[in-house]
Amino acid sequence: MGQSKPYRAKALVVEDDPMQREMIGLLLEESDFDVIECESAEAAELVLQDAGGSVVLMMTDVELAGHMTGVELAHVARKYNPDLDVIVTSGKPLRERLPDGTVFWPKPWAPLDVIRVAETKVSAMHEGGRRLS
Repeated sequence: MGQSKPYRAKALVVEDDPMQREMIGLLLEESDFDVIECESAEAAELVLQDAGGSVVLMMTDVELAGHMTGVELAHVARKYNPDLDVIVTSGKPLRERLPDGTVFWPKPWAPLDVIRVAETKVSAMHEGGRRLS
C-alpha cells in the first residue's frame, strides 16, 4: 500500500534565467517545499489563480519573460493571497513601490539567504504562524 506523503508547503519561483530558477528551486526543495517554477509573471499568475491559497512563498525577479514585471506580479499575488510571503529580487535599483510586507533582495544574494527564509517559513508554519516579516 502507498504511504501518504507529509504535507509540504508550496513555493513559487518566478525567474527568466533557467539556471537561477533551478538553483532557487533546489534550495527550496531541500527545505521541504514543493516548488513550482515559472519564467514569466503571466505563467505565475495562472498558478496563483489555480493554487494561490496553497502557495505560501513566492520569490520573483523584477525582470521576467513576458509583459509583466516581478513588481507587478507581487501586487497581483497579493490579490490572490494577501498572506503570501513575497521576495522580489533584482540586480538593479528598485524604482517601483512594492506591496506592503514584500521583501526586496538586491542581487547578488547568497544561497544561504534562500535557505534561511525557507527554514524560517517552515518553522513558522509548524508553529501556526504565517508571515516572514
